[in-house]
Amino acid sequence: MTANAIKDLRKALLDWYDANARSLPWRTEPGEATRTDPYRVWMSEIMLQQTTTVHAAPYFHAFTARWPTVGDLAAAEDADVMAAWAGLGYYARARNLLACARMVADEYDGVFPDTEAALLRLKGVGAYTAAAVAAIAFGRAANVVDGNVERVMSRLFAVKDELPAARPELKRLAGLFVSDHRPSDWPQALMDLGARICRPKSPLCEQCPLSFGCAAFKQGDAQSYPRKAKKAERPHRLGHAFVLRDGKGRVALIRRPDKGLLGGMLGLVGSEWSAAPEYSPPFAADWAEAGTINHVFTHFSLDLTAHVATGQADDPALIWIDEAEALASLPTVFRKALERALA
Repeated sequence: MTANAIKDLRKALLDWYDANARSLPWRTEPGEATRTDPYRVWMSEIMLQQTTTVHAAPYFHAFTARWPTVGDLAAAEDADVMAAWAGLGYYARARNLLACARMVADEYDGVFPDTEAALLRLKGVGAYTAAAVAAIAFGRAANVVDGNVERVMSRLFAVKDELPAARPELKRLAGLFVSDHRPSDWPQALMDLGARICRPKSPLCEQCPLSFGCAAFKQGDAQSYPRKAKKAERPHRLGHAFVLRDGKGRVALIRRPDKGLLGGMLGLVGSEWSAAPEYSPPFAADWAEAGTINHVFTHFSLDLTAHVATGQADDPALIWIDEAEALASLPTVFRKALERALA
């Protein structure tokens, strides 16, 4: 693709973005001189790594209302942040969120660094997030490549190599469009195009501002890109969760170990999660099976059988919490099991 063709595509997309940009709570208007607060850009990018803009927006509003600056977040209690994160997935990201906020507060006097290289030194900040913050918050000409951008590039250039092996080539192609002209708007325009027009399924090619230069569109098979290698079958595991109620509206929870899946989070007492878990009730009580819920993690799916009883247990590790509060703060898998038990 020639330099003039790239220039034409760039102009067409930015013109489209000026008229069609999504209104998002962490964003400034296209072309606006005032940069977005890097704290808000960083927060949104961490949240969006595992969910959609629609799902992330309420969490973003809640976090920034409760902790409006990086210093406020750095001073927060770990348990409060972990509870507020419940439902966003990958709780290691919540731990890294806190670690990064404290690093910025302690080592950078509460001011985010403004280059990719410096941002990459922050806890939990990878290449994509560093590029996004550098471009969107600081106006750096950075190559910001997420799944939306990969999809757009794979179709523009009809890249036949399969993901994930194609990622270096897709990043190289995206880099051809990076420029000092409106560097904050460019990655956001690409993301919006991927989310609204160049969709994974049923792309709206007839509405696309880049269709005039899109190789996949010219071939008539845009939806076949990006090509993807067949995924390995997701393993399936079984487990048991025990819901002990005290008869006064409280339920017994435990704090999970800091490391590992759902590390540091509150959870239900239960068995290991495996192909054939061994289990026995942790406390003497009249246990009744309440049913089984299914939950899908990134790397495995889980059938978790809930058991419920009313009673007391002399165990200092137990944390007794109001049932309504537990339903609001538990990670999704445990909330689903608790809902099944309480039903």
